[in-house]
Amino acid sequence: MQKLILFFSFVLIGSGALAQRDTAAFTKFNSFNNSVLNGGIKKAEAQKQFDMVLKRINLLEMLRAERIQPKLQWVFPLKGYKSGAIGGTHGNGYFDKGYRYLDGNKHGAHPAHDIFINDRNQDCIDDHTQKPVDVIAVDDGWVIACTNQWEPNSNMRGGKFIWIYHPATHIFTYYAHNNQIFVKPGGYVTQGQKIAEVGRTGYNAYKKRSPTHLHFSAFKLADGIPVPYNPYEQLKKAKTL
Repeated sequence: MQKLILFFSFVLIGSGALAQRDTAAFTKFNSFNNSVLNGGIKKAEAQKQFDMVLKRINLLEMLRAERIQPKLQWVFPLKGYKSGAIGGTHGNGYFDKGYRYLDGNKHGAHPAHDIFINDRNQDCIDDHTQKPVDVIAVDDGWVIACTNQWEPNSNMRGGKFIWIYHPATHIFTYYAHNNQIFVKPGGYVTQGQKIAEVGRTGYNAYKKRSPTHLHFSAFKLADGIPVPYNPYEQLKKAKTL
């Protein structure tokens, strides 16, 4: 009996230590992602970092009581809004030609959909509800990188952003220009969970000429590096909360 108690104690201690190491791994990946924004990261290093963080997620998934199951559809990333809020005509604001993840803050193209809120006076408050608009996770996943710091004189395009990896579908989603974020690297989020509030952070989003919006992207791994794909149809079919 004593041996059995010692065995389970060892398992629990080991699981706790693993969780701590995984949190550290997420923090390291977050620092790596910030380095990508500043430029100078080689492809081999990027592949190594993505491989590392996905292995950590797989280990964490093994420790979870319930595995993440694929959902039939997303929820729309802005609470109270639907696909009609997506900019452009039939999603034509999305174009990924020329985009490279490793180009960081200097990348070309616009591999994203801008989703606009009702905010004529640009105070980040919905004109109808008189409340901030919640940014929500489209699916279950793990926060792999984010930042809640941005200064108006910064040239960083994304402002306060969040990257989430969704193990059930092996995709990444990216949420940018937030006013405030409520998650940290290594955090697990469920579909529909509030992760941020819509804002105007980011080099272009901060300017008066830019209506208040969420910049939303989706990626898949190709040769160990995130490559964007157009999620317009998934957004059109997404549930509204």
